[in-house]
Amino acid sequence: MKSAWLSIVGITMAAGLPVVSVSETHRFAPTVYYGTYSFAHPPALRIKPGDTVITKTIDAGGNDETGKQVASVGPNPEIGPFYIEGAEPGDVVVVAFNKIETNRNTAFSGSLLAPYTATPQSLLQRQQVQGQAARTNWIIDKTRGVARLENADLKPALMELPLRPMLGCVGVAPARNEAILSTTPGPWGGNMDYKGLNAGVKLMLQVNEPGALLFMGDGHARQGDGEVVGTGLETSMDIEFTVDLLKKKTIAWPRLENDEYIMVLASARPLLEAFQHATSEMHRMLVADYGFNERGAAAFMGQAVEYEIANVVDPSFTIVAKVRKSLIPR
Repeated sequence: MKSAWLSIVGITMAAGLPVVSVSETHRFAPTVYYGTYSFAHPPALRIKPGDTVITKTIDAGGNDETGKQVASVGPNPEIGPFYIEGAEPGDVVVVAFNKIETNRNTAFSGSLLAPYTATPQSLLQRQQVQGQAARTNWIIDKTRGVARLENADLKPALMELPLRPMLGCVGVAPARNEAILSTTPGPWGGNMDYKGLNAGVKLMLQVNEPGALLFMGDGHARQGDGEVVGTGLETSMDIEFTVDLLKKKTIAWPRLENDEYIMVLASARPLLEAFQHATSEMHRMLVADYGFNERGAAAFMGQAVEYEIANVVDPSFTIVAKVRKSLIPR
């Protein structure tokens, strides 16, 4: 279900006559959710470059803003896909997130270190708690901007952390007509689980199928680096995003930009391979888009590049290579 209204975004000239360029804002209420990124899912909504979508996502367990379970696929049921008119293989879609905001007062998380995040010996020695018993329930206090955990089984029994809403999953249909589980990250984006995918960022994804077919979901009220308990603070979200296209542009891995940084998000297993992909793609970006030559980019990166570990719990692990914009020579 959707409604839309129009806004004039520009005027150009064609054959001596003014041509009005019009964008739309769509209010989209999802009713169908998917557990895979795939070309085979029918478009939920067709949009144009410049259009804005106002919508909602549900949590990783399929529960909406009222706490009602509305999806059984997953984990990480995805909304979409959004078909972007004019997007073709060989283009890049740019998704600008104007709003990512929690829309209920509860979230859940794990409470045990996940496999791959600690030594096998320490994992064997951890408290043996299974299933729902290992889940912790948090209260979201948007007025104070915090998430609060009260649990007598934990020490300390009261914890508060600042909210930092993010999306764990944003992706397009993968290449080669593949259908890939929504738990998995890769060159198409997907379950990258990066704590920096917040309101105000622009995410760039390579288009593999006509229309790109954009999916998103897996909202976290906040998450630490590595997602070391296998979850963030899982909750539902209010989302607003605007799409654009870079025609005939090729990137190997998702790119992210905010006010401070340009970034690459690369995913693989082992973690070293993800690190190598992220480093190589950052090097390519500096050469292709910022005027460096090969050795210049390497010399600059050697002293300026930063890295974050986004996740080490998904089927592929995600590394973020980032460069502060203020350091890039003009």
